[in-house]
Amino acid sequence: MTEEIKNLLETDIGRAAILLNDMPPEAVAEAISSLGGDKLIPLCRVLDKGVLANALILLDPSVQQQIVSGLRDDELQKVMDDVSVEDTVDIIEDLPEDVARRIAEEEEILQLLQNKNFAVLKPLLAEMNEIDLAEIFEHVQEEDLPVLFRILPKDLAADMFAEIDRDTQEALLKKLTDREIKDIMDGLFLDDTVDLVEEMPANVVKRLLALSDAETRGYINDLLKYPKNSAGSIMTIEFVEFKPQMTVEEALDRMRETAIDKETIYTCYVTDERKTLIGLVTAKDLLISKKDARISDIMEDNVIYVNTLDDREDVARTISDYGFLAIPVTDNEKRLVGIVTVDDALDVLEKENTEDIEKMAAIMPANKPYLKTSVFSIWKSRVPWLLILMVSATFTGLIINTFEGRLNAISPVLFACVPMLMDTGGNSGSQVSVTVIRALALGELTLKDSGKVLWKELRASLLLSVTLGVACFAKLMLIDNLLFGYKGYTPVLCAIVSLALCVTIIIAKLVGCLLPLLVKACKLDPAAVASPFITTIVDAVSLIIFCILSVATLG
Repeated sequence: MTEEIKNLLETDIGRAAILLNDMPPEAVAEAISSLGGDKLIPLCRVLDKGVLANALILLDPSVQQQIVSGLRDDELQKVMDDVSVEDTVDIIEDLPEDVARRIAEEEEILQLLQNKNFAVLKPLLAEMNEIDLAEIFEHVQEEDLPVLFRILPKDLAADMFAEIDRDTQEALLKKLTDREIKDIMDGLFLDDTVDLVEEMPANVVKRLLALSDAETRGYINDLLKYPKNSAGSIMTIEFVEFKPQMTVEEALDRMRETAIDKETIYTCYVTDERKTLIGLVTAKDLLISKKDARISDIMEDNVIYVNTLDDREDVARTISDYGFLAIPVTDNEKRLVGIVTVDDALDVLEKENTEDIEKMAAIMPANKPYLKTSVFSIWKSRVPWLLILMVSATFTGLIINTFEGRLNAISPVLFACVPMLMDTGGNSGSQVSVTVIRALALGELTLKDSGKVLWKELRASLLLSVTLGVACFAKLMLIDNLLFGYKGYTPVLCAIVSLALCVTIIIAKLVGCLLPLLVKACKLDPAAVASPFITTIVDAVSLIIFCILSVATLG
């Protein structure tokens, strides 16, 4: 290290950093090591992050620890992006767990597992979030799953198990002992246990039930009796329940005794002797009320609740609309039988939205992530709709065959306009159908609003048809005719094509808004008649309109 840099490190760190950025890593590491106290981190912040990364791996562990601890998250991320996984692992091995955790990401965890460095790996994993752990487990080789699982604390292992995908769960269950599986079952909330039983193959389910106690098996069987898409199928029976005559002090004591087994304690429910839901109190209410106050005096008696047979998507929407952490579920006699929590509601909304998107793209809904879906499964999910749409295109071919000779006799250029008409009509129908389907899914529209939707889309389609009709006429006359020199585009022919386009847009918009409403009235999923289906209908209609107008006017 030169005298100039030594002096600048004392007087002008910014200037020193500029010089160090052009020096080899060894010189930079020497300069960093010479600093201490309050000058080390300021220098690291102004150094080029790639230069600092190359120097970092050469530093003593004590200096590495100061840098990793002192940099902000965004600064540290930029530095570590330029450090290889192997070098990062070497750094992690020399750092305390709380510091190493800042740079230990998925690739480093997997490398530590491959190196069988369990002494470093175990404390790192013990403090990780179950969601982050689940993501790591989904990328671990199947034979390494039980090894990684066994070094986790029991409670964290159960929480993580509930978050990993079904394929990873099944692979892990096949390799764990009965004792380990029982520990998982004991640590899962009941709704997660039911989800697990529903998804696993029969041989795995048989083993899970055999390892569960009689009470748990009874609860599982009761919940499995509810329809798949109902609130009962996603509820949990693990909630905090009070009686109206209890005092706040007694209620808090009850929470302390039972909270560890409950999925949520932020909202508690009040029931009478028959378990009829009569009110709710929040943890906040209990904390700010006097100890001798009665629950009946502080509870909210205007409770929003759902029935066990209500559609689970409607229940999830209710939780979303009201911002609830949980919503009570009652039977037909208003007896409280369970609650649906916000995490389950989010899962429902994700699944329903994914299913709608798949249907709108003419794909049969799938239950697995894309990268874990086999080629055969992809084929099976796509081929039915493609076959239906291919066969439905027969009608388009029949229309073209019927009018081909007469249109060619009038003007050969008429057929050149067919793709534009069909594409514009299909796009117009898709625009409005997607808008209406989304509004129906979010509850912004009901069947009572059909007249309003029709009137709004009729006016919008008139404006759009005039705009596109004028643009089409100008395109045919100026671009196709004059610029490209295509012959046969007379003003009358261009006007006929433009008029056909206007009528096609109006009809496409009306079909696009009415068809989802009609399907909804039949209690079916509007997403099933989205873009591909509507496009096929509009293609046929646009061809008929164009051919009839052309023959009637020019023939």
